[in-house]
Amino acid sequence: MGLLGDKPIIGIILDENTSQGGASYETGKGYFRAIEKVGGVAIGLPYAADSLAFAREYCAGLMSTGARIKFPSEWYVPGQESYAPQSDRFAIERALVETFLAEDRPYLGICNGMQMLGCLSGCRMSGDAKSYTDGSIAHDDRMTRHGLKVTPGTKLHAITGLEYLQVNSFHREALVEISDHVRVSGYSDDGLVEAIERPDRRFALGVQWHPERLIDDTDDADALFRAFVGAAHEWTKAARLQPSTL
Repeated sequence: MGLLGDKPIIGIILDENTSQGGASYETGKGYFRAIEKVGGVAIGLPYAADSLAFAREYCAGLMSTGARIKFPSEWYVPGQESYAPQSDRFAIERALVETFLAEDRPYLGICNGMQMLGCLSGCRMSGDAKSYTDGSIAHDDRMTRHGLKVTPGTKLHAITGLEYLQVNSFHREALVEISDHVRVSGYSDDGLVEAIERPDRRFALGVQWHPERLIDDTDDADALFRAFVGAAHEWTKAARLQPSTL
């Protein structure tokens, strides 16, 4: 369970072409390449009920990709709901993330995946991130690079060994109310929450930027995926010692 040979299997929730009606899956190859580069096996999970059963049976870790989809209205602060479209991705993604958190399996949320982790942990978000900043960073721009302050003592700090990162940015929405169940592990230079983690889980991290686009450019991006896949490998070894819990 959870391994192919000695490589941990990571389930990746697929994205879709929401701008064209959501009729096709459309996920960047970088997510898969990032997992494979650090010794994992990446498997795409479609929006099907069987994806949950498959992931529980075979996946040692779960990664949630970026997306532009609408969350429930109660997940947003008043007057700050999303302009993104509804998607059938939401139901299966929520079920997957809730299950992996409940079973303490490693989870890495990227962009939309960080927002999912945060909202399932009691945070709330805004559909208009720029209204919470001074406008000095163009967050909704694939070419943007900006600074990020890493919170000392967090898992992100331990993974990267750095207190300041240079990251990319491509999002319109952001977490703006943080619950007691998560810890903010990074802020952008203009004050947006850019990374969170669940201290009560072995590995449950969310990052607002897209590290899969930086694996050939920055050591910290490589370190993040390496730590995630390593945690999935450790989970599998621990799970095999307790077969009655699976």
